[in-house]
Amino acid sequence: MQRNKELYQFLLNKAEQLTEDWYASLDKSGTGVYSSTDPEVIKGLKAQNLEFHLHLCKIFIMKKDEFFEEFEDWVREIGRDPEHLNTPTPLIMREFLRVREQYMDFIDMYTKETEDLVSQKSIDIWKYAVIEAIDVLMTRVVEEKSNHLNARIEEQQQTINELSSPLIDLPNGKALLPLVGDIDSDRASAIFENTLEGCTSKRVDHLFIDLSGVYLVDTRVAQQIFQLITGLKLIGVTATLSGIRPEIAQTAVQLGIDFGEIRITSNLAQAISAEATPS
Repeated sequence: MQRNKELYQFLLNKAEQLTEDWYASLDKSGTGVYSSTDPEVIKGLKAQNLEFHLHLCKIFIMKKDEFFEEFEDWVREIGRDPEHLNTPTPLIMREFLRVREQYMDFIDMYTKETEDLVSQKSIDIWKYAVIEAIDVLMTRVVEEKSNHLNARIEEQQQTINELSSPLIDLPNGKALLPLVGDIDSDRASAIFENTLEGCTSKRVDHLFIDLSGVYLVDTRVAQQIFQLITGLKLIGVTATLSGIRPEIAQTAVQLGIDFGEIRITSNLAQAISAEATPS
């Protein structure tokens, strides 16, 4: 067993020294949190490192599952910390490995200072316990950071999709959806959802969809655009398409999409003018 209350107490008493030694030997020439000269950032970094040591030494007095469960709050804090999010992951991993070496040295220090004879087998067990714990914690921090960054990217992409498919109010229950740029499948899905919700909430009965700024779509996206028109029809909204480029028209024809019941004009001005002209 790796349990040893004396070793736990030894490392606990050395926690502050571990932090100060670690920071003193830190390579501060890189980027991210480790190179910061901001006193508050440095103070926070040292506090996080000290908390790590106060938890880690408990590997010698706690059951493994309870030990890692107690560490989860620290893992989430580091993985979501803005300073660490802006630090390259290889640098974070480097510091975990440096701390691991610190513990190897301090375990050797403990075995020399203790009056009891310590077998090499016990030393190996203690060191393996630390190595395993730090490797698991390093992996968890990297995973937490990656998951948090991916979530932020998804949120940003959703915002971009919403901003890139604005529903512009026009008088008399009409609205304009100007689409610009390339439309991939994710953006097409966002356009579909946002437009249907927007038309419902704004009580739109006629929507002008202008495609003159769209230069490239694939067959799946073209199908989704025309499915949008079907969806609009189901909620009682008439759609008029304008500015369809030849490439999009060709794709639609290849898909067998029927233009028969869709209002189409060559440009937006013509679409609005035609709607404004009394029949």
